[in-house]
Amino acid sequence: MANTGIVYKGLLPIPHQTGLEKKETTTTVRDTPTVSHALAMKNPEQKGAAQVEHDEEVVNLGWNEPDNAVASPLVGGLANDDLWILVRRFNKQMYHVKEIPNPPPGGLDLNIADEEEFSPDKLRSNIERLYMTIGIGLIGFGKQIVRLRSWREMRRTATFCTAYFIAWIFDLLMPLFAVMVITLIAYQPSRAIIFPPTPIALVDGKTGGVQKPKAGVLGSHNSATGAPENHKGEAVEAEASNFVNEIASVALASATGKHPQGEPPSEDGSPADSFPDPTAIAIGAADAKKKATGGTPAKEHDKTKVPMETAMWTKMRPIMHSLAEVVDTWERFANALDPTSPFPRELYRLRIAALVVPVLLASIFVTSYMFMKGVTFGVGFGLFGDPIISRGLELLNNKFPNWQKILELRNTVFKGVPTNAQLTLTLLRISEANKAPLPPPPNIHAPPPDEPADISEQELRATGEDYPFNATQAELDEAMACDPTVAHETVGEGIDASKNVKHGKKGSKILGFFKGTVKGGVETVISTDKLKAKVGSEHAKNRLGVVPKRNEDLTSGPVEFKARFHGKKGHVYITAKATIPCVAFSTDNTVEKMGSLEREDLHPIWTIPVGDIIEMRKVGGYGWRAKLVVGWAMGREVADGLEIVQRSGAKTKVTAMPLRDELFNRLIAMGDQKWECW
Repeated sequence: MANTGIVYKGLLPIPHQTGLEKKETTTTVRDTPTVSHALAMKNPEQKGAAQVEHDEEVVNLGWNEPDNAVASPLVGGLANDDLWILVRRFNKQMYHVKEIPNPPPGGLDLNIADEEEFSPDKLRSNIERLYMTIGIGLIGFGKQIVRLRSWREMRRTATFCTAYFIAWIFDLLMPLFAVMVITLIAYQPSRAIIFPPTPIALVDGKTGGVQKPKAGVLGSHNSATGAPENHKGEAVEAEASNFVNEIASVALASATGKHPQGEPPSEDGSPADSFPDPTAIAIGAADAKKKATGGTPAKEHDKTKVPMETAMWTKMRPIMHSLAEVVDTWERFANALDPTSPFPRELYRLRIAALVVPVLLASIFVTSYMFMKGVTFGVGFGLFGDPIISRGLELLNNKFPNWQKILELRNTVFKGVPTNAQLTLTLLRISEANKAPLPPPPNIHAPPPDEPADISEQELRATGEDYPFNATQAELDEAMACDPTVAHETVGEGIDASKNVKHGKKGSKILGFFKGTVKGGVETVISTDKLKAKVGSEHAKNRLGVVPKRNEDLTSGPVEFKARFHGKKGHVYITAKATIPCVAFSTDNTVEKMGSLEREDLHPIWTIPVGDIIEMRKVGGYGWRAKLVVGWAMGREVADGLEIVQRSGAKTKVTAMPLRDELFNRLIAMGDQKWECW
């Protein structure tokens, strides 16, 4: 597919800025205020479509096109599927960013603010990240150990066993472990030799042999269930979402006292057939359970409810922050071991490997007696040395107020190593520096086919001449083939009864009735908002167009984005004319039809220089409860909005944006601002 350029020269007038001539810095990425900005301006050896020079104002690399029509690769050295994984997860992780005035520690911006805002949705996002990074990593490592212990791959296990016991005889276990760690870190090909790759779902966690994946088919390589996916990474993301859902479901079932083993046999016409499952409704379920057992509702008589509730919600923000820091550290370590262009390929690996060298040298001379003596001294000093420890910390705080920040891993060992979000921002800045915005990840609404994924030596191999799992090709083919019954198998009747949600025939009718009633109510509210907006209600104006009409054309980008401002339908435009990129809103709809022409007659309602933006916040089209109701009753997507704050303090909110995340990504990557996550 030939790349077609979109020229928007003169699209919007340049806003007048008083005192602009006195300003010493520009509003583009070319001043390289961070390592990320500097790497975005680097001329790489491998170039993708977003790194090739061109003459157009903005080049279209495949926006609103099917994935097979998108230029490939978009970024040199990175497959499009891997790029889209990063962008999809970036969109879910980024909610609110603010500019920071000082250079960021470690050279990379987009770190998490110490006082970041708490929201249940953000907590959910961090738990999903925990599963997708640490959870999947630990599952994979655990299955590698089980595979090694099984002795199915005889030569590999025998080699490990021989090396271990020889080192044990000569008291060289610690040097052996240190040498192996250094090798794994510094020499990347050694990882596939020591720990041969394998699809996680194909390994039996008990025997180390081959098993039928939990999804009934090996449709993906890096997921725990092996579920099919349309694009790489989607199965793991769906697993993470269901992981959180099932935790909530089990907790809710526990709160409501669901005990299916104690229920009498169900029959048509019984009371149970007339009511939906309370775990699927979840409104007042805990109090209902207490009333049903003869107790009194906690809200009225339990004096521990409010303080416990307050304590739990108060602790949620530091817990969420700690989760995010742990996941960020894991991502930094993974990106140090396997860097992505344009970050250095060897620097971070060698730095971490060098830190293990002193451990290797010390392990040669330190005996087990000396080691245990030191550990026990440390335990005793920690228990009884508080006077010395407290005075030492006080002295440090007086002499070096920010010593804790200086010693953080991101500012020492992992200095310059990005998290996945920082890596994504760098890739977005690369595309903006070349005026070739990255197309959004493709969105396929059809379910993935129940077919085995292609398996090559890159995904499944053994060391030397061993066969993987000591299994024949026929056994592997049988395990990877589709069997739809496997996904429903459990280990007991109790689990079957507990996990099934049964509404009964009449219960299903009740839910259907409520769904139809709610749908009618939502449609009435949407119609009423149009009347309220005409009268002048600002809240009603912000809700106009939030639920798009069926079959409405929602395609837009990369320069113009469909949106509303104070209820008025129009487009948000980005122009990079001269050296002052701007974002503006216009209700003139002729540009969408004549977008390839130069325009001088546009009169935008507002224009904001990108360099004047100090804060951006993603906002919902509806509140979270109304959003759930619309999604459940109408089965429709809700278009959200974006709030932009300027240096003057002025706030601008655009709503009903189908491509809100894509506009956010372009604005966060265009300027020379240094961002912080809130």
